[in-house]
Amino acid sequence: MLIFAGFPDLRKVKAFRLILWPMQVFSYDHLYRFTQNIFTSIGCSDIDAVTATKALLAADLRGIDSHGVARLSGYIRLWEAKRVNATPAIRIVHETPSTAVVDGDAGLGLVVAPFAMQVAIDKARTAGTGWVSVRNSNHFGIAGYHAMMALEHDMTGIAMTNASALVAPTFSIERMLGTNPIAVAIPANKQPPFVADFATTTAANGKLELLQRKNAATPGGWVQDKEGNTSTDANELKKGGALLPLGSDREHGSHKGYALGSIVDIFSAVLSGASYGPWAPPFPAYVPMPMDMPGKGLGHFFGAMRVDAFRPAEEFKQHMDKWIERFRNATPAPGHDKVLIPGDPEREMEAIRRKDGIPIEESVLNELREVGRKMGIEL
Repeated sequence: MLIFAGFPDLRKVKAFRLILWPMQVFSYDHLYRFTQNIFTSIGCSDIDAVTATKALLAADLRGIDSHGVARLSGYIRLWEAKRVNATPAIRIVHETPSTAVVDGDAGLGLVVAPFAMQVAIDKARTAGTGWVSVRNSNHFGIAGYHAMMALEHDMTGIAMTNASALVAPTFSIERMLGTNPIAVAIPANKQPPFVADFATTTAANGKLELLQRKNAATPGGWVQDKEGNTSTDANELKKGGALLPLGSDREHGSHKGYALGSIVDIFSAVLSGASYGPWAPPFPAYVPMPMDMPGKGLGHFFGAMRVDAFRPAEEFKQHMDKWIERFRNATPAPGHDKVLIPGDPEREMEAIRRKDGIPIEESVLNELREVGRKMGIEL
């Protein structure tokens, strides 16, 4: 079957997903049981396995296939390399009424991040806002999942994380920053919430990995080769090249993406005591850890802001509705049907995939089957 079989709206969501390749479709519940069992098999508690599974599969539901079950085998390899602790003692190591630093004890970021975001929410309940920086963690899935935890409390949520160095700063050929995403979730009243979730690079590394599996080229402006020349080779990182900051080059604003990625790195890692910049731990388990690391593990940063710490929550949400409605009804440019609000494509995709299932590309499926065989769990 092809990616669009049974999913007619998939072609409207993101141009990147227009690429066609063989797929099999699984229900959310099917993938949930399998993923939970895998996390349990490496020693996660039942509660942590559920937490990690929900965070991971949120990416698949929302159409961010590069950060969902496609990453599961990578987490298991990190555990096998003893770089992930399946039974972490996550703890607050420093705090004030509105701030905290959390040490993740090398746990799965999928478990550490929800813990830390909940600390931010709890602090916001009493102080109006809560801010938490995290050290000694690992890859935490999609940033949007953690930011959205604040929505049900009439709070705005913020989530960001640093990542292994794959990105060359503007004017450099050296890889110094990660894709370093930022997510902001803002509640509304009758309208769906505003949810922005984006890498500070032109494209996330996971999208390169999906193209590699298909032997497809990247669009221009995603990567450069090891000499700093523009490239469309999806395997460029393996050859010493680098991802490009949001904007792709100086003439198109790459200095802004570079600045955004730097802010995420500093808030997530310099502030918390995690390793930053070129010392951030790599996600692939086969990549050696950097020498002379200045901190512990990856770092995250979370914020929760109670709406009524600024103005009455219902009043704010009514105005958010008005904001969303006005932008949604902006006159579309030629060739476009409508103007989207951040979060619209992912929300539409989640509705489709909860009903019709989640498509899994064949090479990812083979990796999941191998993980299952290794752990004695059948997919």
